[in-house]
Amino acid sequence: MTDGVWWVYLFWMPAYLSDVYGIKSSDALGQWAIFPLLALLAQPLGYVSFWIPVVIIGIAGAAHQSWSANIFSTIGDMFPKKAIATITGIVGMAGGVGSFLINKGSGWLFDFTENSAMQLFGFKGIEAGYFIVFCVCTVAYLIGWVVMKALVTEYKPITDL
Repeated sequence: MTDGVWWVYLFWMPAYLSDVYGIKSSDALGQWAIFPLLALLAQPLGYVSFWIPVVIIGIAGAAHQSWSANIFSTIGDMFPKKAIATITGIVGMAGGVGSFLINKGSGWLFDFTENSAMQLFGFKGIEAGYFIVFCVCTVAYLIGWVVMKALVTEYKPITDL
């Protein structure tokens, strides 16, 4: 559910700064846990300064890595040694597929909203598209947490494999 979020942050951040604030990557580089929920504020607070979304998305990216480290350590805590590599491989593949889907979908959304009159919560055009993507990325963590809690109602190592 959440690997794609990391790739959205990495892949779309330069385009976001360019499309919404007119900042080129070269200009920015030259001058310059509940935390994933901060991504919801990136677009609304971006009107104050482009640095606010940069910092917020940076914090969300760091929080993602914390989430990711905890998820991978959960595999080692729950499964026997002989199954860890297999489970980690399956999780990595699912993350790769999720990354492809969220990035492809984001591209389609940005293409659609770039020259459209779409409005959402005061955002127009491509800015509305970015707001939707930030919302999806934020909600992915909540969905992932709920799914994990639903599937693992009682923590105990799995021994029968």
